[in-house]
Amino acid sequence: MKKCALTLLLMVTTLLCFGADAVKWSFKLVGDKTENPSIVATATVSPGYHLYAQNNPAGGSNPLQFYFDVKGAKKVGSPTANKSYTKEFDDVFEVDQYFYTGTVTFTQKLKATAEKFEVNVEVKGQACNDSGCVPIFAQQKFSGTSPVKGDEKEEEKADEAKDGSEVLAEMTDSLQSKETLLPEADLSGIEADKSWWENVEAEFKVFEDDPEQQDRSLLYIFLAGFLGGLVALVTPCVWPMIPMTVSFFLKQNKSKSKSVMTAATYGISIIVIYVALGLAVTAIFGASALNELATSALFNIIFFLLLVVFAISFMGGFELTLPASWTNKMDSKVDSTTGMLSIFFMAFTLVLVSFSCTGPIIGTLLVEAAATSNFISPAVGMFGFALALALPFTIFAMFPTMLKSMPKSGGWMNTVKVVLGFLELALALKFLSVADLAYGWRILDREVFVSLWIVIFALLGVYLLGKLRFPHDDEVEKTGVTRFMLACISFAFAVYMLPGLWGAPLKSISAFSPPISTQDFSLFEGEVAAQVDDYEEGMKLAQKLNKPVLLDFSGYGCVNCRKMEAAVWTDPDVKATIDNDYVLITLMVDEKKELPAPMQVTEKDGTVRTLRTVGDKWSYLQRSKFGANAQPFHVLLDNKGKPLAAPFVYKEDVPGYKRFLQQGKDNFSKEK
Repeated sequence: MKKCALTLLLMVTTLLCFGADAVKWSFKLVGDKTENPSIVATATVSPGYHLYAQNNPAGGSNPLQFYFDVKGAKKVGSPTANKSYTKEFDDVFEVDQYFYTGTVTFTQKLKATAEKFEVNVEVKGQACNDSGCVPIFAQQKFSGTSPVKGDEKEEEKADEAKDGSEVLAEMTDSLQSKETLLPEADLSGIEADKSWWENVEAEFKVFEDDPEQQDRSLLYIFLAGFLGGLVALVTPCVWPMIPMTVSFFLKQNKSKSKSVMTAATYGISIIVIYVALGLAVTAIFGASALNELATSALFNIIFFLLLVVFAISFMGGFELTLPASWTNKMDSKVDSTTGMLSIFFMAFTLVLVSFSCTGPIIGTLLVEAAATSNFISPAVGMFGFALALALPFTIFAMFPTMLKSMPKSGGWMNTVKVVLGFLELALALKFLSVADLAYGWRILDREVFVSLWIVIFALLGVYLLGKLRFPHDDEVEKTGVTRFMLACISFAFAVYMLPGLWGAPLKSISAFSPPISTQDFSLFEGEVAAQVDDYEEGMKLAQKLNKPVLLDFSGYGCVNCRKMEAAVWTDPDVKATIDNDYVLITLMVDEKKELPAPMQVTEKDGTVRTLRTVGDKWSYLQRSKFGANAQPFHVLLDNKGKPLAAPFVYKEDVPGYKRFLQQGKDNFSKEK
């Protein structure tokens, strides 16, 4: 079973590393200096993997997709493979799957329209084996020449001369016909304005900044890490180690001061190891990739499965352990070294030995950190976790008599693990919900989510009363006061959620549950709904109604967005002001609906980026116009796109939000 658990852990690790070895790509330009060049992409599929074809049927694995950004040439047809795919019925998806194995070559023919041409190729898809699936991504740029004269294709030259802003204007025009949430408003006489996209960061400085309006995600991650460390302390893998380790320090060092110094070094070593782990996560994924992972359906599903695996492990299904050779190697390092280095290796040994208990907690913490927009979140979370884990070793070394008052090890520690398993299971549903919302699958609407949480916490109450037992549990002959009180809390929480099945706001879980708008039947009428979900259409509506704009940058996977909506927007005065005095535009930066056509834009740092989805467009708008990238991000604008107040970021402050809205109204009145 340990081997099985390790296999599962390695499988998840493989998935998180993007499956780089599943498919290897090579690209080449054929026919350079001719009128009909071609791009040839060769995929070498590792044994056991399937690379799914471009026309893989809906309902199966993700099909292969090629993107060609071409200048000075045009595509002729679509990429063609040099061999036929294999067709096989898949019992899991219950559809036929089309896939390639071994080596397959795809050729995209081009026709040159200018003397010089450039081609940027991107490949996306999915490869699967018996253990799971991994995403595929590859990219390559080419440039070449042809005998075609430059003046033969004036139209092509004109297209090449367009910059990002012109393409953006064309996209704005193409979205004019999009149906808005207020189809009865006649906006046909109002033209889109390019100035709506102009940067306004300097104009924010006119308004007095509120020093309390700061992104608190780092504090949240630190506190979550610290709480996770406290929980890890009372698990069977860590708790018994405290008296053993402290006693060792006291025996090895005759003076109390030296014992305290040794224990402090031991604690600092634990912190260094875990913070290094957090920094490694950032180094592997990169600063910008963390936020993209948080909104990726594939990785949210991986996170969901990962937490389910952790939950099963905590409940006694199997044990997550690292190879014994790693622990033995650290033990040998402790014996062969002296001084501070020996203490560091002792700390490393603790980290490895306690992995079966701390691993799921660390994994959950890193998943939460990856879902924030700040790239140092993993390191901050690991610092909080390690600090809580290291403090007892130093404190008990300073006050050794306190060791006598420590609760003895026993079955209660396994109860802690099982309770954590229930909580991991509940949290896992949040990540499945993010993927469900981003892609509009509608398999985990709010009433389904709430129903599952009611069942989970009701069963937790039953377990705490001793009526439900797992493999490593001792028989509960008498229910202690602590277990009884915790069971009451769990049952009360389940009952509290029952009205949510009929649309009650349930503010305490609003950060985790899908929005009320996904609920099929709701009696709640206090929800604030966006009037428009498109920026250009919203600005046109604001001009039509002569109202200011409340621009809400949000996301389906944004926890703090749901908190703001439940804690602030449901206030009757706030709701009335938004509904009556503003045009509310909500832009989902993780919306996966594809744009009518991909577009290239140039970021402030000179990086050229291709926008392919509606969410990409709104994220670019937030970065380019307001210089921000975190959500929630609320901006008050006049109907010309100019700011009326400093932006309001995450803060559950109803009076402050009322002042924010009033300031926007007052400044808009002055303009009129």
